[in-house]
Amino acid sequence: MSDTRSDTRTDVRPAPLSPAAAAGPTGPSSALRPLGLFTVLIGAALPMVDFFIVNVALPTIDHDLHAGPALLEMVVGGYGVAYAVLLVLGGRLGDMVGRRRLFLWGTAAFGVTSVACGLAPDAWSLVAARVAQGAASALMLPQVLATIQATTAGARRTKALSLYSGTAGVAASVGQVLGGVLVSVDLWGTGWRSIFLVNAPVAAFALLLAVRTVPETRSDRPTRVDGRGTVLLSLTLISLLLPLTEGRATGWPVWAWMLLAVFPVAAVAFVLVERREEAAGRTPLVPPSLLRVHSVRTGLALLVPFSLGWGGFMFVLAVALQEGLRLGPLAAGLALLPLCVTFLLGSLAGPRLAARFGRRAVTAGALFQVAGLLGLAATFHWGWDGLGAVGPGPSLAVLGLGNGLLLPMTLRVVLSEVPVAQAGVGGGVMTTTQQSFMALGVATLGSLFLSLSGSMAMRDAVVVTLGAHLVVTAVTLALSLRLPRKLA
Repeated sequence: MSDTRSDTRTDVRPAPLSPAAAAGPTGPSSALRPLGLFTVLIGAALPMVDFFIVNVALPTIDHDLHAGPALLEMVVGGYGVAYAVLLVLGGRLGDMVGRRRLFLWGTAAFGVTSVACGLAPDAWSLVAARVAQGAASALMLPQVLATIQATTAGARRTKALSLYSGTAGVAASVGQVLGGVLVSVDLWGTGWRSIFLVNAPVAAFALLLAVRTVPETRSDRPTRVDGRGTVLLSLTLISLLLPLTEGRATGWPVWAWMLLAVFPVAAVAFVLVERREEAAGRTPLVPPSLLRVHSVRTGLALLVPFSLGWGGFMFVLAVALQEGLRLGPLAAGLALLPLCVTFLLGSLAGPRLAARFGRRAVTAGALFQVAGLLGLAATFHWGWDGLGAVGPGPSLAVLGLGNGLLLPMTLRVVLSEVPVAQAGVGGGVMTTTQQSFMALGVATLGSLFLSLSGSMAMRDAVVVTLGAHLVVTAVTLALSLRLPRKLA
């Protein structure tokens, strides 16, 4: 396994950096400048926007392609599963062959697969293109965190990570707002297709900037890809996420139960193989020693319930606003603006609050989450009839502030003690955890909501599902109390 002495190197200066240099960038060739940071943040935003952008377009896609519930869930879930399965591998490949190189490849592939989504002639073609788009995202996103880790230090790293987490969080909300706007505007008669086609010029712009502004970094001790670990991790995630995503829509066929039975076996086998690889002095896909780092362990524990609730909540809210309150795509998207604004404000304020109050800033974020969810449940329960797009705004603003305080600090905690040489795999593990549990949130909370809405009023189904989200948030609140009193 790569040790803490290894760091990064640039293509033009291949010699390993000294221990002093390992602490951060030492010259113009290795430092991440503001324009370079802006470029990689575009790369961070694109995959997250695309995970959520389809939510408000699903009714239109269904009407146009006659997709049906099962294929619609695959449009969402296929992207998420492919994305989650390949993230760690994408991080490892970046460590090996160069993070800027993988960022360029991933960004180009993302643009091409986005066009394929936008031109899909039928539902199955759209599903296939979405899976490919998820794979492209998995090449691109891990390089963002790894590049930040390898080319910044101290206050610059803190600011960059805060901007990264704020970008990731706001992008989730902006994705649904943007989706609603694009579907409603119907650019050149493209309808829902514009939500994918718009990615192509953005990806091309990011490519042009990245060539000039993003420094090349890689681990100075590149290792082979852990083939067995990659296969077992993929099998573990697929055997859990695929049946939970598709099981309800397809009537829980035999294959779904068979995959769920495979999940614990694959998970145990993955853990055993990774331990054996590390004990033998080889580099596993997910080094068990990395998970024994205190900051990684406590941060990931907090990230799990947050991501589970966040992914499910955004899906449920999109359906409730459109099918329950009968809002159009534009109104449903604009209803989320208060959430976007306060999420950004919370993300920007988080580092200063954490420096002053430590983990209490994270706990405050969880408390704001609880307050926002309670307010939203009350709003839906007592004001459902004639609520409109403005009614949920105050509660969504409180919820967004809580999310903005909580998520950036959690990501910062996870990465605070990760050796620079493992920046790619560390970022990959973190984003895999985040993405997997967001997809799991769509599968579980989303399935709960859709099942309840078939047997009770939509309003009641929304309130019950928000109650389930509150339980998950209570777990987040409890775990925030286990963080170090002072955040690094």
